[in-house]
Amino acid sequence: MQLKNDLLLRTIRGEKTERTPVWLMRQAGRILPEYRAVREKMKGFVELVKDPERAAEVTIQPVDILEVDAAIIFSDILVIPEAMGLPYEMVEKKGPYFPKTVRSASDIDRLKVADISGDLAYTPEAIKVTKRELNGRVPLIGFAGAPWTIFAYMVEGAGSKTFSQPRAMLYKEPALAHRLLDMITESTIAYLKAQIEAGVNLVQVFDSWAGILSTEQYKEFSLSYISKICDAITEVPVTVFAKGAFTSMPAMQDLKCDTLGLDWNMDVLAMRELFGDRKVLQGNLDPATLYADNAVIEKETRRMLDEFGPYGHIANLGHGVYPDINPDKVKCFIQTVKEYSAGMRS
Repeated sequence: MQLKNDLLLRTIRGEKTERTPVWLMRQAGRILPEYRAVREKMKGFVELVKDPERAAEVTIQPVDILEVDAAIIFSDILVIPEAMGLPYEMVEKKGPYFPKTVRSASDIDRLKVADISGDLAYTPEAIKVTKRELNGRVPLIGFAGAPWTIFAYMVEGAGSKTFSQPRAMLYKEPALAHRLLDMITESTIAYLKAQIEAGVNLVQVFDSWAGILSTEQYKEFSLSYISKICDAITEVPVTVFAKGAFTSMPAMQDLKCDTLGLDWNMDVLAMRELFGDRKVLQGNLDPATLYADNAVIEKETRRMLDEFGPYGHIANLGHGVYPDINPDKVKCFIQTVKEYSAGMRS
């Protein structure tokens, strides 16, 4: 099906476009009252993720309400450990919690490589429903967590400021860590392939906890596995977003991905110099900017666009939109991107 708005894909292909495309990480849900209305009908977050019709509905809401240039399938990175045999709960205002963790070889023995057609069939089904309902309006983004980030949750058992348990395993039992990372990577590749087969136009790999590893550890325990994923995904463009991986960015020059996401602490000009036109860059407005009044949002958005330049850039936040942000502030950001970036071409 021909896309009515293919701005995002043309940008990734290196074409000169009439304006900069814009979407937001975590745009599906969180800030929209329309999302909360759907959420209240469900038992919980995990149940919503597993309901293809409802997941499709909240995926499309930002396209209709915020007028973004892409939809991202409503799901969660932690569906992978659950499909591997490690179920999780989403605790209100606290985040993910794993009743059981992985700390030993016997714990890994109880896990399996995810069976996508069985344990994760709900995501490809949600993608098919979403594609049908979108009817070619905008591209649909699929995603998964980077193996290191998934590993961190599986070993720690919850969110953490330090993730001391998974980091300890890298030192104490590196072979065990690699064994688990291999299983996660194999599961993730199959999962992304299933999303592509179901119809997503591109995929993004989220390495939310990239910034807690040293440069050398990041290369060994994260980047090597992200590289395997990028090598395996040849059907659609791939974006890698590694939050906090400042010192590891030079090592990403050889990644077979099309786009690199930048968090709000990364120096745009330094990244442009590092990657040249070999990678499209995505980001990177500080999400907290959206708490400010519209004049500040407009000023900071224009400054960001000036730094990135008119081409080879996908406008986004430097992390996911915060749940208590006013949707009107998000609309201000999106509208400023559209109007100002169009003017940059004239």
